[in-house]
Amino acid sequence: MNQPNSPARTSGDRYAEVTSRYGALARAAEAGEEIVDCGEDAFTEGCFGAAAYEETAGLPEGALRASLGCGNPVAVAPLAPGHTVLDLGSGGGIDVLLSARRVAPGGMAYGLDATAEMVGLARAHARQAGVENVEFLHGRIEDIPLPDVHVDAVISNCVINLSADKARVLAEAYRVLWPGGHFGVSDVLAHPGLTPARRGEAERVTGCATTLTAEEYRELLLASGFTGIHIVPTADAGIGVFSAIVKALKPAAPEGAVLRPMRAQDAEAVLALYQTGIEEGEATFETAAPSWEAFDAAKLPLHRYVAVDDVTGGVVGWVAVGPASSRDAYAGVVEHSVYVHPDTRGRGIARALLDALIASTESAGIWTVQAGIFPENTAGLALHHSAGFRVIGTRERVGRHHGTWRDVVLVERRSPVID
Repeated sequence: MNQPNSPARTSGDRYAEVTSRYGALARAAEAGEEIVDCGEDAFTEGCFGAAAYEETAGLPEGALRASLGCGNPVAVAPLAPGHTVLDLGSGGGIDVLLSARRVAPGGMAYGLDATAEMVGLARAHARQAGVENVEFLHGRIEDIPLPDVHVDAVISNCVINLSADKARVLAEAYRVLWPGGHFGVSDVLAHPGLTPARRGEAERVTGCATTLTAEEYRELLLASGFTGIHIVPTADAGIGVFSAIVKALKPAAPEGAVLRPMRAQDAEAVLALYQTGIEEGEATFETAAPSWEAFDAAKLPLHRYVAVDDVTGGVVGWVAVGPASSRDAYAGVVEHSVYVHPDTRGRGIARALLDALIASTESAGIWTVQAGIFPENTAGLALHHSAGFRVIGTRERVGRHHGTWRDVVLVERRSPVID
């Protein structure tokens, strides 16, 4: 967050500031000095640096000295032999070295850091430890130099708060994860309701560049496509900020497909699939797909996904929700639609989209997802039954479709995790 009464800092300014600071810390660690990255009074009830770890035997002393995190994300991510893991902002390499142990044999641990001195320090620590299943990359966490769907887990230790573009960081983490992959980080968050001045002072004391509240973090994760979001405080600094473990999931998908958030550039493909469903005659009372502007306005922005072919990148399915009512009492009730290309049906894409939607809405506190389905659409009814929807009843002859009266079966899923 910008300091009060100071000019706005650009992402370039922030990048230069962070790399300069951590470059100096890396040089100090290499010289054998004890390094500290926040005030002595910050997080007195928690653990910063190597104190947060229990299994450090065999790690180089330098890696322990250079540990500047606010938790232990390695203990959070479900790593197993054969997995590939990426640490965002790997610093002196302690989390990468610990992860490398857990993913061996057959696994790989990447570390990414924007500071060349830290990358060099981490590589030296890996050589000292004799760890070979690691690779340290020099680059920005806003532009991860790895291919799509490349890692099983993304971890980070008190680094994402340093970025001036957290939305881009989370979108990049989502991009490189395999479907079903885990996001598990330690970070510093702000308590809600802080004045800008108090928030800025707390960030100055802890050495954080900018902090998010838990709700702001959750919304950015949802916008990036993540589901299954859990944010658990671990230590309070007593000055308006706290450390926390943040966990989330990239939705699973059947082989050959990847799920991601729907974007404006998907408009043509999404509406074409909508039109195909309309023309088949069993999906909706609509007779023509709406304009993108009308579609976009009617759907909630955080709960819409497309399924794309992982080779061509073409959209083969989508799911989205709109509010069931404008009344406050029904704020947690939404109505959804799911469409899949005829050539890709039977591959589990519709179920994956529906599961992702359910997880996304639950992460946002939405308690009921509902839909109306023609009784002749037996495949649609079976899909929703398998996903935990129940039939509420049938509205008989509720509307005319191409001159014929049609019944509609009402189905809903009430979340079992939201009271």
